[in-house]
Amino acid sequence: MSIFSPFGQLRQRLEAGEKIINGFCSAPSPILAEFLARQGFDSLTIDLQHGLIDYQTSLTMLQAIATAGIPTICRVPWNDPIPVMKALDAGFEAIICPMINTREEAEKFGSYARYAPRGVRSFGPTRSLNAFGPSYSAVANDQILTFAMIETENAVKNLEEILTVPEIDGVYIGPADLTLSMGFVPSIVVTEPKVIDAIEHIRVATKRKNKFVGLHCSGGTAVAEMLARGFDLATISTDIRIFVAAVQQELKAARIGQKKDAKGEASSY
Repeated sequence: MSIFSPFGQLRQRLEAGEKIINGFCSAPSPILAEFLARQGFDSLTIDLQHGLIDYQTSLTMLQAIATAGIPTICRVPWNDPIPVMKALDAGFEAIICPMINTREEAEKFGSYARYAPRGVRSFGPTRSLNAFGPSYSAVANDQILTFAMIETENAVKNLEEILTVPEIDGVYIGPADLTLSMGFVPSIVVTEPKVIDAIEHIRVATKRKNKFVGLHCSGGTAVAEMLARGFDLATISTDIRIFVAAVQQELKAARIGQKKDAKGEASSY
């Protein structure tokens, strides 16, 4: 039995045509991440962009998720070499990079995630080597996944050029920023026909280039619909949003029950 964690699961599953249901960690909580990892998600993303998580906490969360044996993605804060390289050295299998709007930006992002001669990633896979074994450095270039976030109207216009970058493995659509950039109120629940058409255009163009396409969704029903429509990976909201929605639902039920009791109706336990 190997003492090392499996490496490259996410890429291998996507290449096999599997549909990935992804969870999203925004809260800086290793215990919450550990609980999420045991609920049956195919992958989890730790969000260092809009999440309330710093690097050290993300590392601890990554270690907690690793006990469940599922691959972990990092959404880095920005298109900068330092967070990309540090995330990969920590043991993340994939990187989502926000606000990729041009081919040049995509080339830079792709280069940060690959060792020479394919990129400029500096060598020093501290935890990755310990977690995945001595073959890590030899296979990392082929197993790591890079997702460029397409979330502006400008990015949609430049999509074909972005998709020609060899070191970009796929795209991840941010519907709220895309909606905002197209002149509408930002929301992950997309209702504007113009934005819906843009998202479908992104999906079709990406699949035509034989690359992976992911999407952030508002909930499980939307995820099922998007995966059936042809997306490869779809995210169920975020941990914080799910938590708040559940609390609101239970509190609403309590308030309704409280009003019934005040009218003298029987209670049930």
